[in-house]
Amino acid sequence: MKIASFDVDAQNGFTSNVPQELPVPEGHEIAVDLNTMALRADLRLGSKDAHPANAAWVVADPAHMLQPLQLANADLTWVSHCVPGTPGFELLPGLPAPIDYDYFVWKGVEPDLHPYGACYHDLAERRSTGVIEYLKVQQVGAVIVGGLALDYCVRTTARQLRQAGFQVLLYLPACRALTQAGAIEACGALAAEGVILCGDEAALDHQLSLIKEDRP
Repeated sequence: MKIASFDVDAQNGFTSNVPQELPVPEGHEIAVDLNTMALRADLRLGSKDAHPANAAWVVADPAHMLQPLQLANADLTWVSHCVPGTPGFELLPGLPAPIDYDYFVWKGVEPDLHPYGACYHDLAERRSTGVIEYLKVQQVGAVIVGGLALDYCVRTTARQLRQAGFQVLLYLPACRALTQAGAIEACGALAAEGVILCGDEAALDHQLSLIKEDRP
């Protein structure tokens, strides 16, 4: 059984590096912790939002964000973010290029799509991005997850992986949330799903040692 790490949407558009998009407090700090995750894994996966500038869910004013939509695959309004060819689309400094990951996903490419999790292109979770299939073919049993933002895309990706049958370790130093309340809610919901929360390197190493003891 292999171990994988997953860098979820660790992009400048979710940090103060591009403050006009969706800056997550301290989001720019997580690259070193994502690299810490990868050092403990056999395979490294990543994802990026790749949204068109004319997406159906875009609003110009941040005050108009988080309003419900009636679209099948975009449930809320957001300001424009992570548009290919812009600084917000780029991964955080200190991370590999997408081509250097073992598997990489670009999501939300169509104007009417705004998925959160990296395992499915649609909100109904019927159209796979190939992540789950890749992990199964590679005989991965456990996935260490981190990225941005904890209360949206990281939370959903971790849930999807857990529901697909993988052991999931959420490495909290490599996560940041849009809000503290969102972080607390996400951690509680994920723990209830069976995701293991690791608050520091020692906790991560301890959980990995338990997993490796059970490896065939």
